[in-house]
Amino acid sequence: MTQPLQPLLHDSVVVLTAPSQAWSAGDGRIDGYGIHGFYHSDVRVLDRVLLTVGDGPTEHIATAGPEASTAVFTALARGLDDATADPRVRIEQTRTVRSASLEERIVLRNALSESIRTTLRMELGADFTAMQNLKAGFAGSEHPVTVTADGSGAVMHSGPVSARVRAEGAEILVADTRVTVRWDVEVPAHGDVAVGWHIEVADPSAVVAGAAPSDEWAAFRAATGDSRLAAWLQRAIADLQSLRMSTVDDPDDVFLAAGAPWFFTLFGRDSLWAARMLLPLGHELAASTLRVLAHYQGTRTVAETAEQPGKIMHELRPAPLAIPGEGMLLPPLYYGTVDATALWICLLHDAWKWGMPDDEIAPLLPHLEAALGWMRDYGDSDGDGFLEYIDTTGHGLANQGWKDSGDSIQWRDGTLAEGPIALCEVQGYAYEAAIGGAQLLDAFGRPGAEDWRTWAADLKQRFAEAFWIDDPAGAYPAVALDAAKRKVDTVTSNIGHLLGTGIVGDGQAELIARRLVSPELCSGFGLRTMSTDSTGYWPLSYHGGSVWAHDTAIAIGGLAREGFRAEAGLLADGLLAAADGFDYRMPELHSGDSARVTSTPIPYPAACRPQAWSAAAAVAVLSARLGLSPDAPAGRFDVDPEPGAGRIQVSGLRFAGRPRDVEV
Repeated sequence: MTQPLQPLLHDSVVVLTAPSQAWSAGDGRIDGYGIHGFYHSDVRVLDRVLLTVGDGPTEHIATAGPEASTAVFTALARGLDDATADPRVRIEQTRTVRSASLEERIVLRNALSESIRTTLRMELGADFTAMQNLKAGFAGSEHPVTVTADGSGAVMHSGPVSARVRAEGAEILVADTRVTVRWDVEVPAHGDVAVGWHIEVADPSAVVAGAAPSDEWAAFRAATGDSRLAAWLQRAIADLQSLRMSTVDDPDDVFLAAGAPWFFTLFGRDSLWAARMLLPLGHELAASTLRVLAHYQGTRTVAETAEQPGKIMHELRPAPLAIPGEGMLLPPLYYGTVDATALWICLLHDAWKWGMPDDEIAPLLPHLEAALGWMRDYGDSDGDGFLEYIDTTGHGLANQGWKDSGDSIQWRDGTLAEGPIALCEVQGYAYEAAIGGAQLLDAFGRPGAEDWRTWAADLKQRFAEAFWIDDPAGAYPAVALDAAKRKVDTVTSNIGHLLGTGIVGDGQAELIARRLVSPELCSGFGLRTMSTDSTGYWPLSYHGGSVWAHDTAIAIGGLAREGFRAEAGLLADGLLAAADGFDYRMPELHSGDSARVTSTPIPYPAACRPQAWSAAAAVAVLSARLGLSPDAPAGRFDVDPEPGAGRIQVSGLRFAGRPRDVEV
């Protein structure tokens, strides 16, 4: 029996508007293979969308994507053509995905001197496989699938989800779970004929919905001396528009879906980092993300969901998430994250600096105080003064930092670290959160600011004593402390997250900067998650040697904040080289292979794309190059461009709710 395998994604075409998406082969065929299908929320509604023209095959010649929600597949129909060399009959199949719908317009063009009579057929297959089963390599719906004709179209049902197919001027035939849409057409000489069909999906069990694109983002423009950065920004903003979502309960507050195809929902950490990187485009996304997450902030202690008072959630789903073969079962609202709470505080502070109005900050201050309290009272589970995690259920996430795969925290010899685990970067987030939280408490006349400054100072001292490892190549922070408070000695990208948080002392930032641009960590296409001199290193390991754009961008921002502009520029150049190799749609991650041995980045074949924080990394790189430093409470907006950055013109930045153009 063939072992089920997770579908690969790297060579498929995706068209999307969250929470809907269509994945196909490069020629537009959706044939049920692997990831191919039309999805809404966490269900593959269709596993077949196959166009035939006449009795002969069509031959694909081009695919174009004018925006994230649309793709145009162009093919030839030489079976209808004459025998001359120039092709004179072609088909343009335009696929558009909006929230809860897929629409196609098919144009048959005829440059011959006589008309053409032919038949166009579209075969649709109802599927309704749950996303988590498909990810594990399985297909088949949980509920029975029914398809019925209703006169003007067809209706598909499975459990609570239904879909309605319509096609004007077509004959619609139903057979079992298949729908055939047929048009008999006559294409005039030197003319064309257009037909179309669409499907709309209803899912009353959904907890998230699509959100309108941002007019402010649409107005953003950038011209850069390095054309790669401008191209990446343009593609990234378009992709981010397609990832905007809201919860069903609160449709006015927008956040970003984590990424396609697996993560079209609310993730605490991902949405926070993406919103933080995008603050130069305005505080509005940050404000709404903060409010959405505050709505779900923990209020009680529940071991099964990992909820604790003040804690920010990790993941929201309409039903428990069980992935076959992995032994994991997550509740619909899951709190298994050690870093989201501190990151929520950091985002609140940064949004305030970027001009989030006081009357929007004020309602969140009780949530701020609860989040600070979680760091002190619950995040430090054993009283050693560090934030740590451990899954107590046996079926939750074993690792609960951003590197959440089961083998992500390991010793240099490849042995897995045992929890509870205290990650180095989480201590940096906590320090920054305590300092930023104290500033907010002071600014809004709330008590406790000095206590949190003292707490932060004590944490900084403990971190210096407990995490640093002496090494002939220079001291560096351990990736984590294990259950016995031993320093887990693998050199990883996690140390880059410490820069700019304030937790590293004099001279220590320089040691980290030197490590980050070493050939062991810097691949030439970004920052490796694990150093090449570690036993567990593998360039296609999810968290053990691959490169993540957002991870590299965080390090770039930290380097810039600490004054290491040359090192920041080196890593940024690596991301720009990678972006160029991926046609400026940066995937979730890519291989850690060196740019010295491959001229283009090697894809991680199961990487999500687009991914919110990978797209947002483009704005983070721009911010570092410009040296943006906002302080709305003080009425300042400073620009300190990176030496050698070249000419940069940007319109559509937003500071304190107002447009701001920059030219350097």
